[in-house]
Amino acid sequence: MRQRKMMIAAVLCGALCAVCIGVFLASVQGSANAERAEVLARYGGEQVEVCVATRDIAAGERLDVSAVETRLWVSDLLPEGAIRQSGDAVGKTATTSILKGEVVSEKRFEVERGALDVPAGKEAVSVPAKAVQAVGGAIRPGMCIDVYAAGDASTTAIAKGVVVLDTSVGGSGSLLSSDAGWITLAVEPERVQELIAAANKTSLYFVVPGEGSAASAQAPVVPGEGSAASAQAPQASASSASPGPVEAPASASGTSAAAASEEAE
Repeated sequence: MRQRKMMIAAVLCGALCAVCIGVFLASVQGSANAERAEVLARYGGEQVEVCVATRDIAAGERLDVSAVETRLWVSDLLPEGAIRQSGDAVGKTATTSILKGEVVSEKRFEVERGALDVPAGKEAVSVPAKAVQAVGGAIRPGMCIDVYAAGDASTTAIAKGVVVLDTSVGGSGSLLSSDAGWITLAVEPERVQELIAAANKTSLYFVVPGEGSAASAQAPVVPGEGSAASAQAPQASASSASPGPVEAPASASGTSAAAASEEAE
């Protein structure tokens, strides 16, 4: 009998504690709502329901029903792209972290696009680049470079006039001396496979051509001073003018003969 009374008393105490806790939570919730309503009234403006994070959400996390809820918010204080209904956010994957109590916006689910401006008809490809292979790390985006593949037996030029789209250089630093350094190049689609294969099998060296390098490479094609064609030009001129010098000795010999006859007389 006594044990039964103790059990009843324990149940009554537990129920009383549960009621007290419920009353306390209700009062806390009511106080929070009152303070929030006061803040909203202070700012004024139209109030609308929006989706708010109930906990911290990490980037890459897929939102479930427990992660968000709808609350009243001043419309003038809403961020751009705020989600109004929690159902519109549930199931989406956050691309950036969302803090507890933050209004969930569409920007938290946007995938950031790269800033690479790949020229039309080209493809961007990244290859390893150490500082010693990239002019001491002096290569920067926008530069036009040549790419050489150096093997055990030979070195071959595999790309000329390639535009640099990006590098692992940060600020005023230089390319790392380890494999962490890289260079992103804009090349023709059919050259991508060749460049990747060369990066895996050989060591790539990136060369910055000087001003006029392209013109000097084409110099033998156009006749000019110091070129092979111009060197051949005097020979052609001399051969075409050869009849002149042949006649000159004849004339000179005739003059000498006339002078010799005068002396004899």
